[in-house]
Amino acid sequence: MTQPLLTLPYLIRRATADDAEAYACTHVAGLHETYEHIMPPEYHAYYDAELPSMIARRRAAFEEAERTPGSARSWLAFDGGGAPVAVATSGPGRDEDRPDFELHHIYTLRSTQGTGLGQRLLDTAIGTRAAYLWILDDNPRAQRFYVRNGFEPDGTSMLCGPTWHHRPMFRMHRRDQG
Repeated sequence: MTQPLLTLPYLIRRATADDAEAYACTHVAGLHETYEHIMPPEYHAYYDAELPSMIARRRAAFEEAERTPGSARSWLAFDGGGAPVAVATSGPGRDEDRPDFELHHIYTLRSTQGTGLGQRLLDTAIGTRAAYLWILDDNPRAQRFYVRNGFEPDGTSMLCGPTWHHRPMFRMHRRDQG
């Protein structure tokens, strides 16, 4: 069993199949808070309706991660009262032209922002290795966070799919920090 990483006042530990519901609910809450100023109401309604399917997909992904060394891993952070407050997932790169490690996402609930939890999750999810991530345009808080952590735009951009209302996004990359 993986030992939890204690990050006061938060507990961060690897997510398991038993955490699928808490992870998916926290992820959706993070999506709502992060993108309330960017995305239309239909986006938020879609994720609310999609939550049961997201829970099932998370459960399957967490079970697969336990069976498959080297696959994507996820972490869940809890506050002092045991409530989930943040999520992160990372793993092998999925972009053919950028085979480095990929940070799939980090979402911290607004109540935790400014506490250092996002930094602790980033350090847990990717450590000091070279990595890349995708970020939506018009998300300056996240962009500042990643720039502080050595990421810079690599010149690659595209439009998201229909679920994300074809919003523009760009890729950021950082070199190994070790």
